[in-house]
Amino acid sequence: MKKILSIAVVLAMLLSAVAVFTSCGKTEEGAQDEVVREAVAKEDIKVGFIFLHDENSTYDKNFIDAAVAATEKLGLTEEQVIFKVNVPEGTECYDAAAELADDGCDLIFADSFGHEDFMIEAAKEFPEVVFCHATGTKAHTENLANFYNAFASIYEGRYLVGVAAGLKLNEMIENGDITAEEAKIGYVGAHPYAEVKSGYTSFFLGARSVCPTATMDVKFTNSWFDIALEKEAANALINDGCVLISQHADSEGAPKACEEAGVPNVAYNLDTIMWGPNTALVSSKINWAPYFEHIINAVINGTAIEQDYCYGLEEGSVEILGLNEKVAAEGTVEKLEEVKAALIAGDIKVFDTATFTVNGETLDSYMADVDSDAAFTADTEVISDGYFHESEYRSAPYFDIDIDGINLK
Repeated sequence: MKKILSIAVVLAMLLSAVAVFTSCGKTEEGAQDEVVREAVAKEDIKVGFIFLHDENSTYDKNFIDAAVAATEKLGLTEEQVIFKVNVPEGTECYDAAAELADDGCDLIFADSFGHEDFMIEAAKEFPEVVFCHATGTKAHTENLANFYNAFASIYEGRYLVGVAAGLKLNEMIENGDITAEEAKIGYVGAHPYAEVKSGYTSFFLGARSVCPTATMDVKFTNSWFDIALEKEAANALINDGCVLISQHADSEGAPKACEEAGVPNVAYNLDTIMWGPNTALVSSKINWAPYFEHIINAVINGTAIEQDYCYGLEEGSVEILGLNEKVAAEGTVEKLEEVKAALIAGDIKVFDTATFTVNGETLDSYMADVDSDAAFTADTEVISDGYFHESEYRSAPYFDIDIDGINLK
């Protein structure tokens, strides 16, 4: 490698591993932490990105677009930025990370959950390189001085678009298109993981906050990206009586199925009006550009990076996009602004335990698997003050509860 660290820098990096961060990766006073590594001149920095798929996946396209936006805004040249696409969640990820390190990258980022173990392996082998990983769970327990996790409070965005969906259901009821009892949502889920469950539950709670008779069926594809399977799942849900479809899946499959069937669709990561001009309602996404700017600047300036970074609506890390006023119910724009302000102010808690039940009972306690291990051991009490504290004890979601009103198909 191109650098040999001084003993002082190594000691500083080790000390950074025990730095204490509060909820969502924010420091108590929001101040910048102590310098933990040597600064890198902006003209010398080199950044590598590892993506599970390419731009054909809406999930990866969201990361790719953010990486392009952030590096261009910071004035980095093409020679300073390396993209590796279609990198599987296996040893190929370690190989890609090692190649980037050997190519002189000071900072390496990977975007998929299954990349994490291989990024950790590379971080141990290349301690002078900063490794950052999205959706992972292990940074706060691995305690490596050069490995970090990041996510966003996307459940806030999911809740907001759920409100838009609920308003649409109300409009359909008022117009006589469906009865209140027929307000059934369909949801195409990738995998039955906490990340997906957190997303569809927050979406459902947003919908039910304005349409109390709403129910939801969830169908899993067991794949992050499969156009045919996602379209098939959406069609199956529509045929089973679902009158509005949403998804945590990475292609245009579900939006296209909705357009063909004339069923409203709420998407994720991308504005889908191009595929559903008559049915696309709205979308939510994580905006990764602020995080990319943050970690690149931290490496340039030699400043600390949060072990678990998680920001939301207020900071612009969670966004609502593609609101299609041709499809949306009247008053949707105003209602979303009202609810967004309440979420930012803390007046609405997405997982308020007064708004859902499990087997007919209200939860007042729940142990979640926050310090992840192979057995998924529940280790942290996450309900207090009347709500489930999602993404406050680590950045990646850990809400994995099956609540009443949501049926898994």
